[in-house]
Amino acid sequence: MTITRRRFTQLAAAGLATGLASPALGQSKTKLNMILNWTYQGPQSWFFLAQDNGYFDEVGIDLTIDQGKGSGAAVGQVAGGAYDVGFGDVNALIRLAGNTTEETPICVYQMYNKPPFTVAVLSKSDIKTAADLQGRKLGGAANDGALKLFPAFANVAGLDTAGIEILNFQSNLREQMLKSEQVEGVFGYVNTIRFSAKLSGMNPDEDIRFINFGDYGMDLYSNGIILSKKLVAENPELVKGMVWAINKGVQDTLADLDAAVESVARREPLINKAVEKERLIATLQDEMNHPELAETGLGAVSPDRFKESIDLVVKADGLERTPAASEIFTDAFLPSADERIYKLL
Repeated sequence: MTITRRRFTQLAAAGLATGLASPALGQSKTKLNMILNWTYQGPQSWFFLAQDNGYFDEVGIDLTIDQGKGSGAAVGQVAGGAYDVGFGDVNALIRLAGNTTEETPICVYQMYNKPPFTVAVLSKSDIKTAADLQGRKLGGAANDGALKLFPAFANVAGLDTAGIEILNFQSNLREQMLKSEQVEGVFGYVNTIRFSAKLSGMNPDEDIRFINFGDYGMDLYSNGIILSKKLVAENPELVKGMVWAINKGVQDTLADLDAAVESVARREPLINKAVEKERLIATLQDEMNHPELAETGLGAVSPDRFKESIDLVVKADGLERTPAASEIFTDAFLPSADERIYKLL
């Protein structure tokens, strides 16, 4: 059963089930600042659609959504207190928790359940496997999630990173740096690179080859909704409401992809709506579409697989300690089983 807006407000007013505060009762809204993983693109549409359709308002949240500079950076910005909410890479969260005994943020809604991390190379190059990256010049944004995970990938793939040169540059230069052959490979998420390359005039299906981390045994989760533990502890009803709103935004996105892309265009009128719709569809079909979705529903994780992913990152990165899964993710704020999304496109 899907909770309608009216029913949701009734539950909040009665203090039942969710205990969420309703602006309809005259209560002031709580201001929250959110940092995305990247610029305003198709795969961020569910946040904007939830905002445009009034779901954050219904649960008492006045949400500001800023563009980001990488999935790893989003985690750090929440940890540092610059933002209340981040759409960031859970592996960056594992690394942070594994290198400190201090309190770190926590993921409350896991959205990308397949590893999107890759090194993209030109199809005409002689780089065909991970082993061929040895001795090459690669590049990416300093806070890119794939670049942050490269030491772990190198460990799994048996690469000596001492022989690999890494050049850092702004994220908006990535595809051009590859196209102009100033580097031999670039780090990023598969669909981010694929469609950004398309916008730069390349044919990603013909011009680019992807060396995917997942093909080498790194069956990791990726982006989720990351919050400070302080916010989670002090206002659990607000957190539950936020997750409800985002889940509704994904449902609305699935129901009307064009409306979803239009919600992005309202924030960034210069986007290519056709390409961003393709990027959105590809993200739904790939990064968010692990087979476990049919069992867990979007937002949840498989406990065994999640623990294995933590162990993999800890071992590959040589972290100081192995954080417990409960330090990284909680299912306490997820929608009920009958409200979750079990099938995407």
